[in-house]
Amino acid sequence: MAQYTLHLPTSAAPLPAVPQPCYNQAMQGDAPVRFVVDVMLGSLARWLRRLGYDTDYANDRDDRELVRIARADGRVLLTRDNALAARRGISVLLIESQALDEQLAQVVRAFPLPPGAQLPRCSECNTLLQIASPDEVAENVPVYVRRTHDHFRRCPGCGRVYWPGSHWERIRHRLCSLDPTAHDPK
Repeated sequence: MAQYTLHLPTSAAPLPAVPQPCYNQAMQGDAPVRFVVDVMLGSLARWLRRLGYDTDYANDRDDRELVRIARADGRVLLTRDNALAARRGISVLLIESQALDEQLAQVVRAFPLPPGAQLPRCSECNTLLQIASPDEVAENVPVYVRRTHDHFRRCPGCGRVYWPGSHWERIRHRLCSLDPTAHDPK
């Protein structure tokens, strides 16, 4: 089995200052951070959802739409685009690396994992996953999976079913490398 590690940049250069999230009526008090993610960061968006972050992403949005969503919903914009990051009136975290592990590390350092991170979101539609019994998902998973797994989650938004398949060890290792207190959300 391959081992995966989180590779952090070797330079000791500090991360750029993180702007304070913009709070509007949709995001006040101790509300957890919410992101809107630029189209060039789709993998990052899916991983943030797996970690439990509320992450708005669609691969067909232009810069104006991203800024509109950031302002209207009080979301922090994640982008690698310097010009987009320079826009006024929004909170932005300029993602420095092209490597996914470094991107995740940068976001988690700037915005620590949310409470309840053990409650992952659907990697496709961002809806919180719900625990489902094997009987509830029997028609939606392969026969072999039904026979060999007891723990399932279902997305009430799009209907996708998740289970700790053979890929789960890689996912769990990456999540634990970002947050050593993370555990296996069955």
